[in-house]
Amino acid sequence: MSQKNIILKVENISKQYRLGVVGTGTLSHDLNRFWHKIRGKEDPYLKVGETNDRSTKGNSEYVWALQDINFEVEQGEVLGIIGKNGAGKSTLLKILSKVTSPTTGSIKSKGRIASLLEVGTGFNPELTGRENIYLNGAILGMTKKEITSKLDEIIEFSGCQRYIDTPTKRYSSGMTVRLAFAVAAFLEPEILVVDEVLAVGDAEFQKKAIGKMQDISREGGRTVLFVSHNMAAVKSLCTKGMLIENGKTVFFGDINKAVDLYFEKNIYVENNSNYVDFKIANQEVQFTKLEMFSINKKEEYIRSNSVLMGDSLTFVISVKANRLVNNIKTSVVIMNANEVKVVALRSHEMTDVVYQSEGDFVIQVRADNLNLMPGNYFITIAMAENNQTISIKEECLSFNIVENDVFGTGKIPSGEYLIYSNATWELRKK
Repeated sequence: MSQKNIILKVENISKQYRLGVVGTGTLSHDLNRFWHKIRGKEDPYLKVGETNDRSTKGNSEYVWALQDINFEVEQGEVLGIIGKNGAGKSTLLKILSKVTSPTTGSIKSKGRIASLLEVGTGFNPELTGRENIYLNGAILGMTKKEITSKLDEIIEFSGCQRYIDTPTKRYSSGMTVRLAFAVAAFLEPEILVVDEVLAVGDAEFQKKAIGKMQDISREGGRTVLFVSHNMAAVKSLCTKGMLIENGKTVFFGDINKAVDLYFEKNIYVENNSNYVDFKIANQEVQFTKLEMFSINKKEEYIRSNSVLMGDSLTFVISVKANRLVNNIKTSVVIMNANEVKVVALRSHEMTDVVYQSEGDFVIQVRADNLNLMPGNYFITIAMAENNQTISIKEECLSFNIVENDVFGTGKIPSGEYLIYSNATWELRKK
């Protein structure tokens, strides 16, 4: 292809679906398409259709799941494909894996492509785990001798030794994914395509799987296409990122920039001010508003969602209760852009006072010494009564920690860490 050793090239890929039915749905549409095809004309239905936006109700019966997708992947690269649910990520992987064909465009690739798109894809539930290894290997174009040489490694990595001669219909979804991933990874395809299926596995397996994908890309020179909503895994594994929104490529390039843009586009929140008003619902107890203030060293309260490192934070939670609420327990949870829960501020852990109230009331909490590193953060608030959750708003407000000379040394703490901490240093002779 090119001197950059491009192993996968996607040009002008688009995929159109008709909503609600399989195929075009009517004989007249099929005949119309056939008539245009034999006359060498363009498919007439390519001119209709709407953008792939699952949150809106469209007027057309056709939708573009993907539109004009173009990218190149070099050998040994790990490409993270990210975006909201319904953005078109899985459709793209199915096209690359030849599960479905594109409406327009072309794909050029070198070597075998192994895919993990859904739990149990390519497995025969009546066959044993061992038999399915040979079946999947054959589908991937491997000889029996090649599969046999890797068999012990596949079984050991999967962790399914005890059940390897049991029909896979008796496997859990996690066990099935373990075995399927082991087959795809150890039979050494040139391109490995992995959808969100790894989320089915437990934490130990996810760590093993990510480590294995790193090994096959760095040491084996093989290419990985990885779709996940776990941004921490995406950033640690991938070298490049592609952000898809409503079936179109929004960004292709550095993985850190791709993830930052993913969050900037308000994936979690639709509000980027220092407060959010909640819609009034038909509930006995409900949150009506959340406000956030940063407090600087001069004890000045600042209305902004941009907070300097070292400043304190105050959260003001407005509540409407149509009855008396007893033993109120309130929590404010701060999560970072990698979906890691950084800190939880819980009233019942910090005070022995038992709160109760009714009507309209306000709960306020001040947090000093959070010591958060620069980056984007998201807030979840919850209220419980006698240990029973009665109201919760998840990731309802966002804020940004801005770099600051917190130590007064002219140097700003840096690195992929959650918090910073001051310390006293000294050097002594023995």
